[in-house]
Amino acid sequence: MLRLCLFLLLAALVAGGVPFALGDTIQLKDKAALTGKVLAEKADQVVVDVGYTELVVPRSQVVKIVKDEAAAPAAKSSRRQKGAAANVPAEVAEAQAGFYSAPDKLPPTRTVRELVNQIGEGVVQVRTPGGLGSGFFLNEEGFLITNFHVIENETQISVEVYRQQDGQLERKTYKQVGIIALNKFADLALLKVEDKDAPRFKYLALGNADAVSVGERVFAIGSPLGLERTVTEGILSTKTREMGGTLYLQTTAQINPGNSGGPLFNLSGEVIGVTNMKVTAGEGLGFAIPVEAVKFFLDHRDAYAYSNDNPGTPYRYLEPPSHTRQNRAEE
Repeated sequence: MLRLCLFLLLAALVAGGVPFALGDTIQLKDKAALTGKVLAEKADQVVVDVGYTELVVPRSQVVKIVKDEAAAPAAKSSRRQKGAAANVPAEVAEAQAGFYSAPDKLPPTRTVRELVNQIGEGVVQVRTPGGLGSGFFLNEEGFLITNFHVIENETQISVEVYRQQDGQLERKTYKQVGIIALNKFADLALLKVEDKDAPRFKYLALGNADAVSVGERVFAIGSPLGLERTVTEGILSTKTREMGGTLYLQTTAQINPGNSGGPLFNLSGEVIGVTNMKVTAGEGLGFAIPVEAVKFFLDHRDAYAYSNDNPGTPYRYLEPPSHTRQNRAEE
């Protein structure tokens, strides 16, 4: 069935006149082959980007993977340049592009202890007069993600950042925090630290929730009940938990009030979701917004831009067309 689906897919591409992009070649059984960008290689499957969609190929069907070596020298040079300029690991710097970082290749897995020491500084605590939550930096300029409900109806926001200094954690509070974009229905908010003395911040990489299998281990970092920098570990229970018409990641990693807006990680240290709720009547029933929804929000952040003239709503109302304004003036 898989071979038939792959054959039909390739035939449709050729018949439709869609050119194949140069990339990695995945040699399959029965002399079949697939060309695309290998996004992740796992023990049981390979995730391949074929241009307009991503395919998950069972490892049992893969005979050999031939990497595209043509772009390797340029990639290595780019990795060295970016790694030297940013406060991020080489794997993250390799794929940094624009507003946020999303590696093409899955970084190697590590223990939770190693990852917490490596990426923990990218997780922050978000405070308002009405409560607190968590968040994480997207880039070194101070843009960060949290939940909409963490800052709902609030404009006085502060962010607590923790830095490793001489082997100890140093806490710094930034009180000049601007609201950049809001999406109430996706429960996402984009903020920015605007303090004049703000340094370059360490930030996190966005991963691919589709590449994580149900049953794999994940972990969260946040401030449940105000207990900052709390780490909880569990497994990914399901990727298709439907609630209110939206799909969420479900996890056994403990999620409590204060975790909201914090990252859910895979064991490569990439963010695969933003934690935002739990079932209070049970244990080990936490939920996170898939990172794909976060990327969509960020890629279209101009459409969700926050307006100081209309602070009570996540929508920004644009000026009417010029001819309409002129007609109103004449009246």
